[in-house]
Amino acid sequence: MPSAALLLSQAFSGFAFGTLLALMSSGLTIIFGTLGFVNFAHGAMFMLGAYAAFVVLMNTHSFVAALFAGAAVLLVVSVVLERGLLRFFYTRPPEDQLLVTFGLSVMLIEGVRFLFGSDSQRVSPPQWGKGIVDFWGLFYYPLYRVEAIGIAMVFLLALYLLLYHTSLGLMVRAGIEDRMMVGLLGIDVRRMFLVVFAVGAMAAGVAGVIFAPFSAVIPDMGTPFLVEAFVVVVIGGLGSFGGAVIGGLLVGELLSLTTAFDPAYSQASIYAVMALVLVMRPRGLFGRVGRV
Repeated sequence: MPSAALLLSQAFSGFAFGTLLALMSSGLTIIFGTLGFVNFAHGAMFMLGAYAAFVVLMNTHSFVAALFAGAAVLLVVSVVLERGLLRFFYTRPPEDQLLVTFGLSVMLIEGVRFLFGSDSQRVSPPQWGKGIVDFWGLFYYPLYRVEAIGIAMVFLLALYLLLYHTSLGLMVRAGIEDRMMVGLLGIDVRRMFLVVFAVGAMAAGVAGVIFAPFSAVIPDMGTPFLVEAFVVVVIGGLGSFGGAVIGGLLVGELLSLTTAFDPAYSQASIYAVMALVLVMRPRGLFGRVGRV
């Protein structure tokens, strides 16, 4: 039986991991909800953000610059991919979308492997993130991971404000509910799709930048995050920003707390919860009838 201090530490780790999952999943859910597009390259975009952080921090030691670089790299990549290839697959069957984005994911991963090799790269936390936080003597936790929660929550708040307090967000949410009606109202759907895809990809890239100092940066690091992000989206409800946030925190806590008891069951726990949610609420916790 794990000690109380270990459980508290694991719960906090789950919250930190869950905020990053929520940030990545929010980008995935608005892409799927608005475009109806299955993006299996989302994990590779997370990985690109982490490598952008590695390159920028190695040369400038500025974490702020790394955040901007991660967002900028994914902005360019997403625009090139969406305009050059993916827009031709919006009306294609889901299996075609799955295959093309899976192929893109493999190409991006192998491209990074060609440039940086397969060896893991270490990304040190910024100078202001080094140290340990004493939580009233109950447990100790790395300072950067505490700050990473705040950074991820700032970006989640920015996404929330974009979606719920701007005209662009109104169009995106309308597109999630009824894409055909948005087009009939005279809104440039193609441009909106590009913006949605870019915003979703940038969210994944920023999540990768924040995660980079947590662990080793390797070309395949986005794959497990992608799987967990899809679980989050299914639990939270397709197209639901709030569902992505709540689902991300729930999955993060499940993975972390289950690991405290038996790491062998950590992955099984999230799939068990996902199956239970699908049985009781097939559209997810926050999914609604009429939403894609």
